[in-house]
Amino acid sequence: MKRDFTKWLSTFRDSIATYSYYVDFEKVYGNVENIKIELNILNSLIGSKNIKADFEKILQKYPETVKCIPILLAVRNTEIAVSDENGSKVFEFTKSIQTVSDYSTFMEKSGLFDLLQNHLIGNLLDYVTGVETGLDSNGRKNRGGHLMEDLVESYIQKAGFVKDKNYFKEMYIHEISEKWKVDLSAISNQGKMEKRFDYVVKTENQIYVIETNFYGSGGSKLNETARSYKTLAQEVATIDGVTFVWFTDGNGWTSARHNLEETFDVMEHIYCIQDMEYGVMEKVFI
Repeated sequence: MKRDFTKWLSTFRDSIATYSYYVDFEKVYGNVENIKIELNILNSLIGSKNIKADFEKILQKYPETVKCIPILLAVRNTEIAVSDENGSKVFEFTKSIQTVSDYSTFMEKSGLFDLLQNHLIGNLLDYVTGVETGLDSNGRKNRGGHLMEDLVESYIQKAGFVKDKNYFKEMYIHEISEKWKVDLSAISNQGKMEKRFDYVVKTENQIYVIETNFYGSGGSKLNETARSYKTLAQEVATIDGVTFVWFTDGNGWTSARHNLEETFDVMEHIYCIQDMEYGVMEKVFI
């Protein structure tokens, strides 16, 4: 029986965010803990009357404190490139490679001496915890993608499949071809393209290659995704023993509903979260 696209789309969710989606505090606290000793040493600079000299003394005695400097500027890299009237320079912060004077100049010109000397912060542990929290919030986009992957995986498991036995995570085309001796050249552009599927479910008679995504907001990427998956489904349909299944959801699709509907009309196995809740996997993976 043909499904009603409008009714199907109306079940899409605003969000699938978990409590830890917004900030992964366990990761934040772990990152701070890794440099806790060094930050406590640098705490002595707060309110210093002679901060340049005090900093240089600390660096000479505790050179490992240099690794804390990037995070004070909300930078994850261990190298920071700067340019001024004298040209460009790269500072290395994994260990004290450059001169103490170089690092002192960096602290002064970057504004960190002023931050510490003028009591603009209470202590570096609290300050860096705040910086880490802000940086971690930038990871929400990646976590959003993983949330849908994890949700799909939970329903695969509820359907009775076991990881690395009859379902597999993140498999490339060549891995699928080698494992089950199947010709996937129709979807690899004769071996020129190396695509990775989020999941692969293997039953006695069929290989199901699976893509997952969730779009809470719209954008041009959604139209391209719908078109590319429509093409992929048509290519996979030419291969005996292989089926393409797409699990997607999110109200972002409202802005790209026409492209999604075109794919929905020609693709047999496209499902949303409500479909999974209603046990679609037990019906499809046979």
